[in-house]
Amino acid sequence: MNKASLIEVVASKTKLTKKQIEEVLDTILDSITDSLKKAEEVTLTGFGTFSAKVRSARKGVNPQKPSERIDIPAVTIPKFKSGKALKDALKGK
Repeated sequence: MNKASLIEVVASKTKLTKKQIEEVLDTILDSITDSLKKAEEVTLTGFGTFSAKVRSARKGVNPQKPSERIDIPAVTIPKFKSGKALKDALKGK
């Protein structure tokens, strides 16, 4: 499922237009992104928790020249931990 099909499904289940759904979805995603940029967690009870994790700097190997070592800088990555209700729904409970 992509963003367009998600908007269609939500629009068919509500009385809102696709344009309204798209605005709401964009606002939700922007809010989650802004919170993660501030190193805050976003918890949607039952669904899961979004957080930002720092992956530390490390040494790596250049794939084009396997004998050459390269430095890989530290980077912040998004992390998602699913909630109990989501896990149970996928298990079929």
